[in-house]
Amino acid sequence: MSLAFVNALECKEPHSDEIWAVAWTANNTAVSASADGTVKQWDSASGQVSMSRPPHNLAIVSLSVSPDGNFALYNGLDGTTWLWDLQADTVVGRHESYDRSAVQGAEPSWSVSLNPNGATYAGTSSSGNVNIYSAIPDSFGTRQAVLTSGRNRHGMDCVHSPDGTRVALSNEAGQVFIFDLESQALTSTYSSHAMCVRSLAWSSDGQSLLTASDDKRLILHDVRSTPSGKPGSGAVATLTGHSSWVLSTSISPDGRLAASGSADKTVKVWDLSARAAVSTLQESGEVWSVAWSPKPPAPGTAGAFITGGQDGHVRWWRSAGTGA
Repeated sequence: MSLAFVNALECKEPHSDEIWAVAWTANNTAVSASADGTVKQWDSASGQVSMSRPPHNLAIVSLSVSPDGNFALYNGLDGTTWLWDLQADTVVGRHESYDRSAVQGAEPSWSVSLNPNGATYAGTSSSGNVNIYSAIPDSFGTRQAVLTSGRNRHGMDCVHSPDGTRVALSNEAGQVFIFDLESQALTSTYSSHAMCVRSLAWSSDGQSLLTASDDKRLILHDVRSTPSGKPGSGAVATLTGHSSWVLSTSISPDGRLAASGSADKTVKVWDLSARAAVSTLQESGEVWSVAWSPKPPAPGTAGAFITGGQDGHVRWWRSAGTGA
């Protein structure tokens, strides 16, 4: 089986440099973060910019939005982190994670993830740790915990589980770690990849984690947690077909499909139960970020997702039906 997706919309005022992260919010807007130092919110009906933040003097490397679509957390190349209230169009939190004069042992954040409960956020570091910070405006950026992977390698991505009880970390050496936030314990370690893992995606039920790597592969992991605390079975499927680094991945809200963006300038859509690519879309440059619409697909359709990458354009892709 194959699925057809069409480029339904393209942004009207592209970024002046690469897009490194995109998110599709519950309010049907898109948010993008770029190497040009800006973060923009887009209208998904028109492709027009609805709001934007003044440019930072360095690239914005990471982005995370709240499940209700009301807040966007983003992080700069220097480790400055902001919390943007998308309803009021105001920054309600700002933290300089690199400032060692404020906190002993401070570590500049790279990837950041807003906990779905809204009270905290996570940030990766070059030392292999995940730092947990307050996301409450009055105490924004106050470090609350340090989760240690035991590997002194740069943290590439971190993403909270949908229920906010766990956080996954990937590093430059190809390892993936899962921490339980209540106990602050490292519960699972996976060494499924041979090279850097740049992107992580949880399934909406929190039972699966998809990892995207420079080794050109995506690997689906069973990460179910049982009442006894025994972790899931780990790597259960390998998805191959990209001819270069896999830079980004995202799982559809119904858990049936995944999308991946690559340095080979393509986006692939995968049927996770069939373990096979069902669509390949050509872009003009490297695809640094993909994100599915959080809205479940209508009956008989495969849903929609957005992409962002080397050419600075946000693109909306929608299902156009199935083929034999």
